[in-house]
Amino acid sequence: MSVAHPAWRLLIAHRALPAACAALLIVATLVLGDYGSWPDDVLQRRIGKAALDYLAGDGERAFDQLLIPHDRYYGAAFEAPLALVERLPFLDTPRSIHLGRHILTHLFFLAGGVACYVLVHRLFDNRLLALIAMLLFLLHPRLYAHSFLNSKDIPFLAAFMIALCLIHRAFRRDTLGAFLLCGVGVALLVNLRIMGIILVAAVLALRALDLAFANRAGERTRVLLTGGAFALAFALTYYASLPGLWTNPPARFAEMVRVLSSHPHQTYNLLRGEWLFSPDGPPFHYVPVWVGITTPPAILLLALAGAVWLAWRGLRRPRDLPRDGPLRFGILLAILPVATTVAVVVLQNNVYSDWRPLYFLYAPLLLLGAFGIRWLAAFPRGRGARAGVYALAGAAVAVAAVSMVRTHPHQESYFTVLTDRTTPERLTARYSMDYWNLSARDVFVGILDDHPSGRLFVSIDYPYAHPWSRLMLTPADRGRLTITRDFRSGRNNFHETRDVRACAASRAAAAYASRIHATTLTCVVDPIAYFGALRREALAGEPLARSFFAIHRDGRALTYVRDGCAIEDIAPRFFLHIDPVDAGDLPPWREPHGFDNLDQALRAGVARIDGNCVATALLPAYPIARLRTGQFTAQGASWEVEIAFDDHGRAVAPPDYAALRREARRGEPLARGAYDIYHAGRMLTYVRDGCPAADAEAGFFLHVVPVAAGDLPEGRREHGFENLDFTLAARGARIGGDCVAVARLPAYAVAVVRTGQYDEGGVLWEAEFALGEGE
Repeated sequence: MSVAHPAWRLLIAHRALPAACAALLIVATLVLGDYGSWPDDVLQRRIGKAALDYLAGDGERAFDQLLIPHDRYYGAAFEAPLALVERLPFLDTPRSIHLGRHILTHLFFLAGGVACYVLVHRLFDNRLLALIAMLLFLLHPRLYAHSFLNSKDIPFLAAFMIALCLIHRAFRRDTLGAFLLCGVGVALLVNLRIMGIILVAAVLALRALDLAFANRAGERTRVLLTGGAFALAFALTYYASLPGLWTNPPARFAEMVRVLSSHPHQTYNLLRGEWLFSPDGPPFHYVPVWVGITTPPAILLLALAGAVWLAWRGLRRPRDLPRDGPLRFGILLAILPVATTVAVVVLQNNVYSDWRPLYFLYAPLLLLGAFGIRWLAAFPRGRGARAGVYALAGAAVAVAAVSMVRTHPHQESYFTVLTDRTTPERLTARYSMDYWNLSARDVFVGILDDHPSGRLFVSIDYPYAHPWSRLMLTPADRGRLTITRDFRSGRNNFHETRDVRACAASRAAAAYASRIHATTLTCVVDPIAYFGALRREALAGEPLARSFFAIHRDGRALTYVRDGCAIEDIAPRFFLHIDPVDAGDLPPWREPHGFDNLDQALRAGVARIDGNCVATALLPAYPIARLRTGQFTAQGASWEVEIAFDDHGRAVAPPDYAALRREARRGEPLARGAYDIYHAGRMLTYVRDGCPAADAEAGFFLHVVPVAAGDLPEGRREHGFENLDFTLAARGARIGGDCVAVARLPAYAVAVVRTGQYDEGGVLWEAEFALGEGE
């Protein structure tokens, strides 16, 4: 091939670009296996599989059965190719599939960096500035870590940069072909996320501006043709790339905009020590603060300088705006972050997991930084001053790289010097850290290193910890390590050893705990011996309560024991609801409910050994007033008990239901029905003579309407009443064929009480009466 070929000339002229890409690829291959795997990996793979199944003729079933409604409208322009690659014969293990997905996601991120280089070079005709901009784009610590695992937000960021490059190219060339290609690129961007529609609006607005300032008929015709070509290419490509639109496109598109404009996912974000409920919409400072504390400060300062220069230039020479391509493009870049942030706050969009759904805003911010470097380099006189500006920009690249090395492989938890980074615990107390539990991989690797032989069993009570990070282990390590929230999964292999040893993972576990808000990690070499010891210790004392399981307490640990237990007896999930002495001790996401739900924690430690069942759960550190626990299935609670504690943390003996029945019968009931209901103080007593066993098993509902609606817990205000449902097993007894139950009313003034019983068929009986409190 002749050296005169344009491709070779391009490589020679921009030889730093392939050199930088090659170096970054080498680094990527070296660190690829160091990252965990995120929970949405499973969902994203299903999106790609559903799209391929749809194209293969599986029709609506592929979407209706494989995807939940709000995820079927994520486009598969990136996930479908990944799903195709997964079918390659050499990707035959979970680890190889995930590593393949991760390297392809990272390659697309690098493609976004190359687009950044091309765009900056076209804007300023400066190869050094283009290289610096590309490196600053790719070496953002948080985005770099996400680029190996996040196949949702990183492809959208890269596609956003590519779309900006195509938009600039289209307006610079002003040809039909350039706008057709631009329409295709922007359509694929919107396919990935509906938020990309802002670039459709930007292109059409700029074409409308060109039309308004066109002086000749031929010029106006060209603007209309190119604008129409863009719109047509966009519409056809978008429709073709999103199978979910193929049936009833108008209705599906309207539903997609409605669903994805504010994602229905509900979670809490910790920002500056305050927990924010994501569906409420972010406060005005949410996005700027998160961007400010997680983006290298040099980039923010350069972006600010670029925005100042563009504003000064636009105000100084406003008549140049319609014809000055770089100026107009720069002002568009400055508008995008501001307009998007304002829209998110005003429309109360659901933003969560730091500013992850808005990572695409880094593209215009970085390009504004390129404008800032160019302005600062042109401002001082002399080559020395100009060299100094580029040296400072290069230093910003070096500082970002050093930060990434220091925080590897947890760059997703990177914070700038603008935050208090004295200790990891201080950050954990103020900001959402490792919300995907990626650092669990370090715990597993540390455990394996400390125990180089034999099988190990680990249980973590954090929902995102176990399955995905385990997939990133080597096949040999994965074979040795059982990571589960239920020790029963490996029970047939537990007879290999008999020693009771906790896994030596203190160092790794400490680092893990410093990156998340709360967790319980249990690692044992032999679960049979471990749970056997728990059972023996529990049976040495008196239980707090006896029901289907005998429940014992040792400090902060509860142990559930049942002898003569079938495997079906531990199949139903356990629940554990905690009422604290001080409601302020509740985690913020539990405050609306009024109690702490530890169902997931309890399910982590369950075993059946020699026909006996043992379960364990760790209680919270705060003082407990009452706990309710038991087991449940899809049909409801199969058994439950309620245990109250005094001011010293000692269990209060259960009420004398026979005495309560005698005391209640001395007065007149508030209501008569299947049960007579009596009221004394803050207590309701239910009494039924001759109570069939079937009636005793039916659940009670108790709905309390307060005098002042503001007394209700926040989560119940929309319903207008507080739900205090219970069962006879938890708050009553069957004595000599008669049933007695007791329910405590809230401390606030109560206006109306609605109560009764229900089973699977519906309401069995109900009563409603007024207490007249607060009159």
